[in-house]
Amino acid sequence: MAVYIRRPEWLKLAALEPAVLNGVTKLTRDLKLHTVCESARCPNRTRCFSEGTATFMILGNTCTRHCTFCAVNHGKPQALDIQEADHIVQAVDRLGLRYVVVTSVTRDDLPDGGASQFARTIRAIHEYDSSIVVEVLIPDFQGSDSALRTVTDASPAVLNHNVETVLRLYPEVRPQAKYRRSLELLRRAKLLGMNLLTKSGFMLGLGESRGEVIQVMVDLRRAGCDLLTIGQYLQPSLEHHQLVRYVRPEEFEEYRVMADKLGFVSAVSGPLVRSSLHAAEMYIAASQKSQ
Repeated sequence: MAVYIRRPEWLKLAALEPAVLNGVTKLTRDLKLHTVCESARCPNRTRCFSEGTATFMILGNTCTRHCTFCAVNHGKPQALDIQEADHIVQAVDRLGLRYVVVTSVTRDDLPDGGASQFARTIRAIHEYDSSIVVEVLIPDFQGSDSALRTVTDASPAVLNHNVETVLRLYPEVRPQAKYRRSLELLRRAKLLGMNLLTKSGFMLGLGESRGEVIQVMVDLRRAGCDLLTIGQYLQPSLEHHQLVRYVRPEEFEEYRVMADKLGFVSAVSGPLVRSSLHAAEMYIAASQKSQ
């Protein structure tokens, strides 16, 4: 039986601002777009929307996988929208974005897992304005080398793929994914992309041990991962994976310090950290360190 655990004071969220939410929602609906901010019920969406930031979700809003932590719809996806890339460019223009994050649902039903749609979107943004920085948060493409190469050949600045949790919890949390496959994707991406920054992230509070968390960080560094995000798992509903505990802010800070010592170029760790939070700042920090 699922058990509700009361949120601690450090996770009390500010009320969502209807005017801000409605403005971005109207824009995305007009352009037939989706944002992972809304689909995954991100707690930071009012803050990001008010700053003109949104993480666009391509390939529709229905995932072919059934990860037990995720609030995104899953089931049988609809056909691809061939105008999706153009619509994202229109949204980028209307929001005045200089840093764009593009993610997707997982589409195991597609021959390339949707890699060509990622590439099309990256190129469309760069054709609109070559100075705009594009970060992609990709699925594992079932380990396909050609699909990964399709994305890296389009020259995103940052390639993100989240491992999400520790190895032991994969059968419960990500039953259709493979921990080692995700690490290998990050390793290969680093080899394929000239000057490409790789990024990953995971959640705390799913039942992992401290030793397992450290092992994930070590594994990611061995795979050449540059950027790291660590955040608190927030259970979307009682039907989702049971929240085991809320992690205190000082523990998150300990992991951030450890990530620095392990050699990550940039790492953010905190209860409300998500993959795209501070994405532009992380990229800038990493770029400055490489100069």
